[in-house]
Amino acid sequence: MAFVTVSAATLPSVPLDFAGNCERIRKSIQVAKKAGATLRSGPELEICGYGCLDHHLEGDTTRHSWEVLADLISDPICQNMVIDLGLPVRHRNVRYNCRVLCTFRHIYFIRPKMSLAQDGLYREARHFAAWVKPRRTEVYYLESILQEITGQTTVPIGDAILSTRDTAVSCETCEELFTPLNPSTNHGLNGAEIILNSSASHAELRKLDQRLSLITNSVRKLGGLYLYSNSIGVDGEARMMYDGSSLAIVNGKVLGQSPQFSLRQVDVLTATVDLEEIRSYRSSISRSVQGAAQPEFPRIECDICLSRPAAEIYLSDELHLSKEIKLRFLDPMEEIHMAEAVWLWQYLVRTNSPGFFLSLSGGLDSSTVALFTFGMAKVVLASIESGEEQTLIDLRRITGEKEFYPQKPQEIVGRLLHTCYTGTVNSSPDTKQRAAKLAKELGAYHSDITIDEAVEAHESIVAKALGFKPRYSVEGGSQAENLAKQNIQARNRLVVQYELAQLSSTARNLPRAGAALLVLTSGNVDENLRGYYTKYDASSGDLAPLGSISKTDARAFQEWARDRWDLPVMDEFIHAIPTAELLPLSAGVQSDESDQEMGLTYAELSQFGLLRKADRLGPWSSYLRLLSIWTDRRPSQIAEKTMRFYRFYAINRHKATIITPSVHLSAYNPDDNRHDLRPFLYVVQWPWQFDRIREHAANLERRMEEKSSASSKH
Repeated sequence: MAFVTVSAATLPSVPLDFAGNCERIRKSIQVAKKAGATLRSGPELEICGYGCLDHHLEGDTTRHSWEVLADLISDPICQNMVIDLGLPVRHRNVRYNCRVLCTFRHIYFIRPKMSLAQDGLYREARHFAAWVKPRRTEVYYLESILQEITGQTTVPIGDAILSTRDTAVSCETCEELFTPLNPSTNHGLNGAEIILNSSASHAELRKLDQRLSLITNSVRKLGGLYLYSNSIGVDGEARMMYDGSSLAIVNGKVLGQSPQFSLRQVDVLTATVDLEEIRSYRSSISRSVQGAAQPEFPRIECDICLSRPAAEIYLSDELHLSKEIKLRFLDPMEEIHMAEAVWLWQYLVRTNSPGFFLSLSGGLDSSTVALFTFGMAKVVLASIESGEEQTLIDLRRITGEKEFYPQKPQEIVGRLLHTCYTGTVNSSPDTKQRAAKLAKELGAYHSDITIDEAVEAHESIVAKALGFKPRYSVEGGSQAENLAKQNIQARNRLVVQYELAQLSSTARNLPRAGAALLVLTSGNVDENLRGYYTKYDASSGDLAPLGSISKTDARAFQEWARDRWDLPVMDEFIHAIPTAELLPLSAGVQSDESDQEMGLTYAELSQFGLLRKADRLGPWSSYLRLLSIWTDRRPSQIAEKTMRFYRFYAINRHKATIITPSVHLSAYNPDDNRHDLRPFLYVVQWPWQFDRIREHAANLERRMEEKSSASSKH
């Protein structure tokens, strides 16, 4: 029997950080070798970073990637190992997203990606071409720096299998696995026993189990050792999170899984497998018939033996045959906590900002964002306590305190979060008290101000310019006046929060006095979708932690945090009526979900969001689908809700042009900058679609009445 030990590296994908990426890759190779691995794989485009976007079009990105590869394979640490590295390659003036299989001072071959990701968040065909020549290789002429190191002038590039002295290795990259005719099927039928998948897969709530189950089921059908290496952490555009969870799988059995979210700079998963277990699993007659019928694959010879004899494993104190484990999936609320924590922290670290500023209104949304920051502090503290030196170095750098060593999360929050209650005459004592109480509980530096003077000043400017003073509806004003009065308050909050964020560190005489805080906003995905916010008000800022999370999930997260973190104060926020507090108190409670405000409940908005984006349904099909979902409502009511949503969506779609960046976690995130490409200018009454909906609802109700009348006669 022969036993092979392999490692999958889970690394941050930092665009154009060639020095940092190089050292993280080198460390992962060192860790893998120390663990006894003879094969190491890493994430997609790990050398330059996956999220380089249009930098992939620059020759420098390719050039520097080859320089890093040359530096890595010049290191003796690569001796007697097969190293799988990801980088962009330009072949015959065509750019490819590639894997390079190599060892110390030698390159075996280059394997380009054959199926590019083009859906949702991905636009790979903008930067790369797919390799469209299955089972074929061509001659690639190496860069001069590689020729000097390897002594090679050319290497094969294309779809091939690496044949070592004892087994066979092949590659597929991320999207290729999820296609109906994935390359690994043909590779496995042609004798590849170890299949490497380098990925840059993004996080989305409640979706990890689908992806990992798809991978394990694919390997269960094919047989073999499947090594899945994914990136982790924030993407370069800061709207996408890679969620790790690298895997080692043999014949459908999971042998190892890396964390889904982590602040660790380098995480290496290692597994030891008996190659005979793969050969035995693949011994069925039906599989053998299909394997025998496969066309020949190009084979690249590799004079390395990846396996060890059974006696060496038996006598080793470090190497042990890996055992099956269960896949680990975070609870959705834990997913939110960890994703937001890593996103906020890495954004802070990469921008070298000294902290965050948050308008804390006393409502559910802004208090949830405050909880995210508190959760970030807990994750940072746990990382430091686990011995992650880089986290402590980063914390001291962004706070400016060279000796700072936190003992509790509140100490971190107190240095990194400035909250402020920006009240007006329309604000209630309840929200003011809730905001102050929460800020104290979390440890935030808190301010309490009113902005009535600024609002009055702007109303005076309007009066001077137009000779007109707007009034609220309760004072006899029109709807336009009523809305303008609210927007003046809202937009003043934007100005105030940026003024305070810029001067906070100076006024507080912090070690990094003069550095501006990042402004956090608190709009949720449902309000973004409906357009229920004022352009350039407090919904505008630097980061929107809640921007891809539904109101329903925000409330559930507060309940989770209340119980998990022992924060009974959250009960006051959970049970509060959502309101903007922009109308006089004499107008009564301003409920966001009323017909006068949004005209739709948050649950209804989530439903429409999924129908519109995830299910790809227009107004007509959304209405038909809802007939089978909202069975307790009349067709006319469903028709009215459908038309109301799509009308408001069309009217307010232009607001998405200035939407604040948020981490992508929702399947129906309306962020037009990447995930949701749709027009900004619509015919807002949707005449053709709405007429069909009205007609269908009327006919259906008429038939219901006829059926009811006929039943009553009997």
